[in-house]
Amino acid sequence: MHGIGVSSGIAIGRAHLVSNALLEVVHYQLPMHLVDDEIARFKNAVQTVKHDLEVIRHSLSKNAPAEISAFISTHLSMLADKSLSEVPIEIIRKEQCNAEWAIKQQMDDIVAQFEAIEDDYLRERKHDVVQVVERVIKVLLGHPNMAVSKTKQSSKQQEGATILVAHDISPADAIQFKQHRFAAFITDVGGATSHTAILARSLNIPSIVALQRARDLIDDGEMIIVDGSLGVVIVNPSKEILAEYALRQDQWQLEQQKLQRIKSTKAVTICGMPIDLFANIEGPEDIVSVNSSGAAGIGLYRTEFLFMNRREMPGEEEQFIAYKQVVEAMKGLPVVIRTLDLGADKQMNPDTVSNCANPALGLRAVRFCLSEPQVFHAQFRALLRASHYGNVKILVPMLSTLGELRQTKILLERAKASLRKDNIPFDENITLGGMIEVPAAAINAEAFAKELDFLSIGTNDLIQYTLAIDRTDDAVAHLYNPLHPAVLKLIHMTIVAGAKFGKSVSVCGEIAGDVKLTKLLLGMGLRQFSMHPSNVLSVKKQILQCQLSVLNGQAKKVLSVKDLEKIEPLVAKFNLH
Repeated sequence: MHGIGVSSGIAIGRAHLVSNALLEVVHYQLPMHLVDDEIARFKNAVQTVKHDLEVIRHSLSKNAPAEISAFISTHLSMLADKSLSEVPIEIIRKEQCNAEWAIKQQMDDIVAQFEAIEDDYLRERKHDVVQVVERVIKVLLGHPNMAVSKTKQSSKQQEGATILVAHDISPADAIQFKQHRFAAFITDVGGATSHTAILARSLNIPSIVALQRARDLIDDGEMIIVDGSLGVVIVNPSKEILAEYALRQDQWQLEQQKLQRIKSTKAVTICGMPIDLFANIEGPEDIVSVNSSGAAGIGLYRTEFLFMNRREMPGEEEQFIAYKQVVEAMKGLPVVIRTLDLGADKQMNPDTVSNCANPALGLRAVRFCLSEPQVFHAQFRALLRASHYGNVKILVPMLSTLGELRQTKILLERAKASLRKDNIPFDENITLGGMIEVPAAAINAEAFAKELDFLSIGTNDLIQYTLAIDRTDDAVAHLYNPLHPAVLKLIHMTIVAGAKFGKSVSVCGEIAGDVKLTKLLLGMGLRQFSMHPSNVLSVKKQILQCQLSVLNGQAKKVLSVKDLEKIEPLVAKFNLH
């Protein structure tokens, strides 16, 4: 079975199935005199879930990944939101239906709104809604907190490692699962930025998501192999395959131990060229992973997490506290903070979502911020205030014209002037960078390099816009290829433009953490990479083995080829040297 590998490694063990309460929800009508009792039953279920989550949060050990506490807090805030705590009551009263059905109908509406969001990270937050609702439904149905498969546990399941198989896994459930020491997670739903994926990476557990029907097709107690690196699950493997994967598992574990040896080693090529390896984060809770990776700083701090799951924009003070927490934790290392990437379909208040035929091309990112200057002003003030406590760099997403950049600079200067007037300290020499993720910006990279302090290539969107491919659409996802000659040309143009004007250029998209592309990017002139913390050591290993004089020549050959089918074998040769 094939899915999306979100945490590398190999696990071999018996399947342990988790029930999917959402599939057990039925619809039935209530007589009017029982409606108030049903509403009371719903309220009690919500309070029970809140209590359970609070107990779990307070019982966390000091060594528990910081992500887990943050995820549970997110789920608690969702339960407190009117969309889940009050709207289902209105549905029960209006339709005279059972509570399970009411909250599931509301969940379906909310999920549909998230489905319309173009941004991968924000769209994945729909799974948080589903996890919270499923937890309430389990209480309504009388299930225990940790509902396992209704099938009897096989005696074979007691042998060796156990692999969790679920439709989805909530962070709160994962805390309870952890005591069972599961060797891996596999789920039907989720993506690379889902909380299940982030949790698996923080626990260093092999994990595969988006398997579609694994929960239905795998039997409780069956022997399975999870290859998180390839995104493959093998059910009931033969003795030969088991032996082969047992060997691969030993080799992988040995490789991970070796990688830890280079954690404190500087990323320098054989020829002595230093390379900067930074980490991408979503919030303060990711700092633990950054520090354990040995990254040289944060190359991309997505600020959207502060604006998620809420109906009102966070104020300046709330933003300042969050940014300051990250900046201080990095102890002087660079922290590149991207300004808000919201807009069009990504309004935080679901009641104000505007219909947009092409949300990726709509009023988003810098366009949205320029149309809402008060939002931009509050964020700039918070960022500037945080800069007093460390090495902050501001990054503006989705620039396409110099006019947008110049308007942004004016608003930044206004924020600075307001802080001076209030006698609030900040870094007067704070640097401003721009994301190159629109083809127009890459083609005009020299003009942006003249007016910015640094450039950061957002390859995820750059590939999508260049190839006119929605990377979330399964029908065309196979056409999404970073090695397309047009994409490589745009990346190279941006790197060359930065070098011409002495401005640093980084890549912060997914390809920065892809070890198969590390040598090609180095040969193209890239000297800064920013990636998920879990990929830092693997990329560093590649860099330590590189001789730039060789890679430069190979990269020129790749860039001269116009046929994608000929480029792929050339790139494959990079990793043979």
